[in-house]
Amino acid sequence: MESPKLITSNPDLLLYTEGKLQMAIPGGVKLTGLDRLKVTLKLTPTGQPNGPAFRHHLDLYNHIQTEQLAEKVSEALNINAYEIRTVISNLTTALEAYRSERLEAMKPRQAEQKELTETERKTALAWLKAPDLLGRTRQAIAASGLIGEETNGLIAYLVYTSRKRPAPLHLVILSASGMGKTWLQEKVSELMPEEDKLEITALSGNAFYYFGQQELKHKLLLIEDLDGAESVLYPLRELQSKRRISKTVTLKDGKGTLKTVTLNVEGPVCVSGCTTREQLYEDNANRCILLYMDASPEQDKRIMDYQRKLSAGLIDQSIERSVREQLKNVQRMLKPITVRNPLATYLQLPESVFKPRRTMLLLLLFTETVTFYHQYQRELKMDEATGEQYIESTIEDIEAAFILLEDTLLKKSDELTGACRNFFEQLKAWLKEQGTECFYSKGVRSAFRITPSSLQRYLAELERMGQILAISGNRYKGFVYKVAAWDDLELLTAGTRRLVEDILSQIRAVARNPAVAQGSDGLHNSLKINPKKSVTRGKSKT
Repeated sequence: MESPKLITSNPDLLLYTEGKLQMAIPGGVKLTGLDRLKVTLKLTPTGQPNGPAFRHHLDLYNHIQTEQLAEKVSEALNINAYEIRTVISNLTTALEAYRSERLEAMKPRQAEQKELTETERKTALAWLKAPDLLGRTRQAIAASGLIGEETNGLIAYLVYTSRKRPAPLHLVILSASGMGKTWLQEKVSELMPEEDKLEITALSGNAFYYFGQQELKHKLLLIEDLDGAESVLYPLRELQSKRRISKTVTLKDGKGTLKTVTLNVEGPVCVSGCTTREQLYEDNANRCILLYMDASPEQDKRIMDYQRKLSAGLIDQSIERSVREQLKNVQRMLKPITVRNPLATYLQLPESVFKPRRTMLLLLLFTETVTFYHQYQRELKMDEATGEQYIESTIEDIEAAFILLEDTLLKKSDELTGACRNFFEQLKAWLKEQGTECFYSKGVRSAFRITPSSLQRYLAELERMGQILAISGNRYKGFVYKVAAWDDLELLTAGTRRLVEDILSQIRAVARNPAVAQGSDGLHNSLKINPKKSVTRGKSKT
């Protein structure tokens, strides 16, 4: 007699043979509802595929149903009822094991923590201790396969590094469709260890609440397209702000009694996502550093040149893989350490920045992350009162943070969205070439090869903000527009840069002579500069 065997090659038609019975299970078994095992059975005598058959639908966990099945099959197929009960019992055990295997296979596999060899540890430590860490990291990111976008790549790398800190940063990458948002996120995330990241394409509204309590802690969550995760934007915001989420649900216990259970998922997490719709995700974007992709023709040429070389086999991808592995090992060497910024009280933001409270927090956290990345180059200190060990931010860290986030600070000071600002600057440059300050929307659409809906959206925003004026025409024949503000970006840029320089010069003075800090009230007042007073009309002071 052959040993019992469950054939699972086709999950929708399981086969089981034991003794005198052969069973087919059309539809397989459901993987949900572990408190039941409902199946549809077709039973035939072994070796008689065309012989008499008995079909029945039942729950194998229901004793009464299985007893009735054994009696009816015994009568129909003339097989001993005891033997049938034994076969059904063995089938139930086999199906339980099969279902458990399927459920286990469906669980996301957590990447195992890689143990670095002694050589890898020494190489990573030497990298972290060598001078010009940020400059070398920028070059390594480019060598890993990221073409152009050096500044954006370094910002993203530091944001992803902050996942190890108690208050991680978050990132939103913005651009028009096809400009490489997902590509930038993918290339930089490849520099992070596999065990520290989780890539998400789409999520249901409740998905976040069913992760393990510690499963997301200090992880990097990569959302390919925020448009595919609209239902989870609220729990995402909670994870970003409160660093934990909870939900109370009602479940039945074994006796059928309803009980409330609270599901807790702990952070902190670092969230990174891509979108084309900046305004739609404003609440989430306020908690994030915003990156705008380079849409210039020069960047297009760099990308296409790389694509051609890659297709021709002229790119040594083994070098790129080696660089990626080295930066992963560098990340693995970074250890949790408290960061303090003794110069934080002297930092100010331009008065034109929207939502300055959150922007200031982002600037401070980014500065601390720069310090955290330099942890092997900073003196380890100890708080005598608490015994806590920590490292301190330096002037160089603050200066690096300001330089890297210069564009982000400008965007947060700009009343126009990033896409609209890019269009407006291109429009002004085109009008200067044409030697005019007035234009028809039709002429602009032809010159810029832009869709009518996008053009209408940009013009409406510019008109609403007072950047252009409709001086004649109507909605049937079209409007003639005139640019009302030619140097708004120059004024904003010059004012912001002037303020940053003043802040840095004051901090350098404090570092050179700590006695300067005694007049802290006067220093703070001197830093509250109105950017508009620091520039002449249309030109920055040199």
